[in-house]
Amino acid sequence: MGIVQKDAVRTSIISFAGIGLGYLNKAVLFVLLFSTAQVGLLNLLMSVGLLFAQFANLGTIYTTWRFFPFFRNPAKHHYGFLLANFLLVIVGSILFTGLLYLLKPNVIILYSAKSPLFLTYFTWIVPLGIALVVFQLFENYLRGMGKNVLPVMLQEIFLRLCITLLLGLFALQFLSFQWFVGLFVVVHFIPAIYLLLYLWRSKELIFSIKQIQIPSKFRRLILSYSGFSYVNSLATLLVISMDALMIAQLIGLDATGVYTTMLFLISAVVFPYRSIMRVATPLVAKLWKERNMQGLQELYQKSSSVGLLLGLFGFLGVWVVIDPLLSMVPAYQTGKWVFFILMLGRLIDMYFGLNGIIFSTSKKYKIDLIFTVCLIGSVYFANLWLIPIFGIVGAAISTSSAYLLYNLLRGFYIQRHYRLFPYQLVQLKLFLLGIVTFFLFSLFGHLAADWLPMQPFAQIIVKELVLLLVFVYPIFVWNLEPETVGYIQKIWKKWR
Repeated sequence: MGIVQKDAVRTSIISFAGIGLGYLNKAVLFVLLFSTAQVGLLNLLMSVGLLFAQFANLGTIYTTWRFFPFFRNPAKHHYGFLLANFLLVIVGSILFTGLLYLLKPNVIILYSAKSPLFLTYFTWIVPLGIALVVFQLFENYLRGMGKNVLPVMLQEIFLRLCITLLLGLFALQFLSFQWFVGLFVVVHFIPAIYLLLYLWRSKELIFSIKQIQIPSKFRRLILSYSGFSYVNSLATLLVISMDALMIAQLIGLDATGVYTTMLFLISAVVFPYRSIMRVATPLVAKLWKERNMQGLQELYQKSSSVGLLLGLFGFLGVWVVIDPLLSMVPAYQTGKWVFFILMLGRLIDMYFGLNGIIFSTSKKYKIDLIFTVCLIGSVYFANLWLIPIFGIVGAAISTSSAYLLYNLLRGFYIQRHYRLFPYQLVQLKLFLLGIVTFFLFSLFGHLAADWLPMQPFAQIIVKELVLLLVFVYPIFVWNLEPETVGYIQKIWKKWR
């Protein structure tokens, strides 16, 4: 975990600052400046834009994860690996732009009743999706090169600062909402263009077809792998986007705004773990290449322990203050139990987080498609059943339940076929501490608020300080997550 820790800490520091900007943008300025329907529209555009990007990448992103270690040869410009993928992305973007407009009449039928505003801004999906897919391609290539900091800086800091600037202009009434949406899409091109120029100037991207020299022994393997990984990853993102799409269709953009805002809170909670997964992906591919099963086992267990710690701390950090937090934005109070239920599913996903990467970089990658198709079907039909009954809470129940089953099945398969498993005894102690902390706040949180009436902001500060004492302090005293505790102690000694 040494390499993972070092790079993950750097990207986590940048991501932490980015999350602060993200909170300012989405949790404060979006909520204050826009209606719930407008928030729902912006988040839905982003969801569909990401879906477009997943269609348009044609499997290139996951091919980079799996095969770039075999092609890495600076003297031969990595056999034109990046240019070949870039050309595929261009083809994919053209194909799916055409497909999107062919499907537009069906979209009008589905969304004209509940979400007509979405149809007004439908055309912005294509440029947003193109900006996202180009950035993702270059970002993953740089990850394969071990250069994680630049794309994270562009995505987490620069892009969010641009959005903050646009929000300020909107607040000052220099921009209408229509202009804001257009410029919101345009600024997503800036990180992608910067990375393109960076790779071109560093001679990583050479625009010469002659540079593309993929050895014949790899061609069939790459096509097979990229095809299955493409469908599988597309299906995974479809699950993530499905809730927002179906809520907008069945209920409306107001409900979509509440639901997607809760999703943003959850994405903020899991951002440190995303940094670990970002760095771990090429490392897992390298361990497979070396047939280092012991290294994979150690990485799997350690990443799961860290995921459990970060998931519990993030969940509790929001949950103990969610009542005073939502009291400041009454329009979003219906999202409380959405956050709770979705976060339970995300906690399971973080614990088993590495199993998806293990699958996608192994020889059994085709099997994962079966699990993912089952996941899509279960989420879709459960949403059709539960959303009309329970609204946005129904969508949360269906998604979390499906993710629980999905991760358990994948984890069982990996353990059976590769003898790789994430669990350790010390994790049980950490989990029990999280349960005890949850019930302590559930039992005494409201009593404390009655005895010591405070403004919501003061309640948030006091409860977070108590959480540090009740949950974080015992972790260090009892060394419940040795990897994280050891690393923080090492940093502490260095800076004392």
